[in-house]
Amino acid sequence: MTVLTTERLVVRDWTADPGDLARIYDIYSRPEVIRWLGAASGLPLTDPAGAADRLAWWRERHAGHGSRYGTWAIEARATGLVVGTVLLKPLPGRDERVPTTDIEVGWHLHPDSWGHGYATEAARAVVTRELAAGTPQVWAVVAPGNAASAAVARRLGMAHVGRRTDWYGGEELDAFVLRADG
Repeated sequence: MTVLTTERLVVRDWTADPGDLARIYDIYSRPEVIRWLGAASGLPLTDPAGAADRLAWWRERHAGHGSRYGTWAIEARATGLVVGTVLLKPLPGRDERVPTTDIEVGWHLHPDSWGHGYATEAARAVVTRELAAGTPQVWAVVAPGNAASAAVARRLGMAHVGRRTDWYGGEELDAFVLRADG
């Protein structure tokens, strides 16, 4: 299902199609991608069969959210290539089983798709939609040292508000916020 479109991208549900599962595995088995996702992420994927488990976990995590929150595929309209993932969801708190009321935007792109502005374009679309729905602010949390993701957050107009330990089990992360009121 298509969640939204931009000039160059389709943001859609990941599917159990073999092409999607292969791309999930290809993205989430790469050390250069998962190094920024934290110890609790359950990554890297080490077996292609793990892609189906990851998809099932995403579906379960977002089952009650309709299409408002999710972990979605980012597909380039010109080529049909899935370039990565964009997510919008409640941030997990210090107890990672308990979501907070803080809403997170995030992105994970395949290295063959870095440097094309896809993360910024997809994230801007989901953030714009979420703020228009009445959410007062959206957060991005970035592993310290991940300059590329920090740059995406800044391109989105997000303000760096320092390092925080409020989320993801208390992991220290650089926090960026974009408030609806400017």
